[in-house]
Amino acid sequence: MKRSSFVEGTIIATLAIVVTKILGMLYVIPFYAIIGVQGSALYAYAYMIYSIFLDISSAGLPIAVSKIINEYNTLGMLDAKERAYRLSKKIMGFFAISIFIIMFIFAPQIAHLLLGELEGGNTPSDVAFAIRCVSFAILIVPFLSVEKGYLQGHKIINVSSGSQVIEQVVRIAVLLIGSYLIIKVFGGSVTLAVGVSVFGAFVAGLAAYAFVKYHTLKNKKELNKDGNYELDDVSNKEIIKKIFSYAIPFIIINIVGSCYNFIDMTLVLRTMNYLKLSATDVEFVTSAITTWAPKINMIVASIAMGMTTSFIPTMVSAYTLKNWQEVNNKFNQALQILLYITIPMTVGLSLLSQEVWSIFYGYNVNGGIILGLNVFNGLCINLFMITSSALQGLNKFKTVYFTTISGFVLNALLDVPLMILYSKIGIPSYLGAISASIIGYSLSVIIALVCLRKDCNLKYKSTIKELGRIMIPTILMILVVLGLKIILPINYLSRWSCIGYVAIVSIVGAIVYLVVSYKMNIVNNVFGKPYVSRIIKKLTFGKISI
Repeated sequence: MKRSSFVEGTIIATLAIVVTKILGMLYVIPFYAIIGVQGSALYAYAYMIYSIFLDISSAGLPIAVSKIINEYNTLGMLDAKERAYRLSKKIMGFFAISIFIIMFIFAPQIAHLLLGELEGGNTPSDVAFAIRCVSFAILIVPFLSVEKGYLQGHKIINVSSGSQVIEQVVRIAVLLIGSYLIIKVFGGSVTLAVGVSVFGAFVAGLAAYAFVKYHTLKNKKELNKDGNYELDDVSNKEIIKKIFSYAIPFIIINIVGSCYNFIDMTLVLRTMNYLKLSATDVEFVTSAITTWAPKINMIVASIAMGMTTSFIPTMVSAYTLKNWQEVNNKFNQALQILLYITIPMTVGLSLLSQEVWSIFYGYNVNGGIILGLNVFNGLCINLFMITSSALQGLNKFKTVYFTTISGFVLNALLDVPLMILYSKIGIPSYLGAISASIIGYSLSVIIALVCLRKDCNLKYKSTIKELGRIMIPTILMILVVLGLKIILPINYLSRWSCIGYVAIVSIVGAIVYLVVSYKMNIVNNVFGKPYVSRIIKKLTFGKISI
């Protein structure tokens, strides 16, 4: 299995996640049409709860395993590395089974907590059924996470990235085929269709686990799993302590990330019900904010996910060797790659939000407005993921707790006041919840950057300079997109009209951004000229080199 450099690993992981997220974006078009508005809300409820419990059971383990495996591997402590891997699986087994039991038994109580007094939409029994169906995924997905973390710790990104694509393909296949057969062929209920759909997460996890396990066993010798190494004097107790010390910050971050959506979901449900909106509108807006807009927005969020996969092991290697210049360089490069890719994507998606929403879910004014603002929340989440990953890679765990919890508390405090304020001044009230999330994540990012500067002496001069340069092609892209929006006709009620419109505008906008940024030498500065030259040479079959 091939080991990847930082930039190469970032590209591989990001491409895999982008492919996964594109599939995740595309499947919602037929799925939304099959299950309808009420079914989509039920799906959102179940997956929201699943995400929170999955984070509790396993969110920190993949990165923690990746980090500890890389650390022991860098120091040549092969025995400790393998024992850490085995102990991680045992710990995971305990948490996975415990969380599954809690989800399955207490699903009715969780459903009542979620819905509150809302009537006229999905019932608590519907939500409880969906939660129980998705709970089975907890029995396999956490173990998949440990296996992927083990390979990532060896800087082997391609296998874990490939498993993500397999997992998504299988999940979507079960979801679409299952829901279609139940509703369209057998005339079953939407509740049953959603139950089968969310159960697809278990089937997909099983397929991806088999793929990763096969490649791990196939390459035992390369991974030093054949037992031909000296015993280390590190105790199991010491390893377990290190696993938890590495995992807990990641668990807290992921739980808080899920709780952002959970708090938004519950507070939006209650506040909009208080503002006397209909149950149908309340469920639509709630599911749009917490599930369906993020489904489209995930293509932007996937950039940071892919970068983190490669960023953590690289950061840990530099930190373990106390190479502070390398730490500073990698962090700034990560920020610059993130900003270069996500800023134009965020702005472009916001400008085309109404058209994009119409493609995926059909024309809806509120849906387009929600997406237009929610995409900026995705940009803030990206920055939060990178800064918090840097803090964790440098073992600044207390700072991680403080930055994460501070942003979450601010979001929770602002949700209801901003929704009521927006309603009184004539702005759609639901935008208050999105604004609160943006403010919360922004506070976390600012605190993290200040702490990294103060405690680790990281400098951001090069990143600030590149950010200023990135804004030039971004502004030119905005002007071109706005000009095309004035010139080109569109029928929002026609999906094909919207697809053609978005394709033309986004391609022209992307060309403008890429050409201008390349001419300004931004691409070479951000990615490194040798890597850019190699990519161009591959894409042109060796005919062009720089």
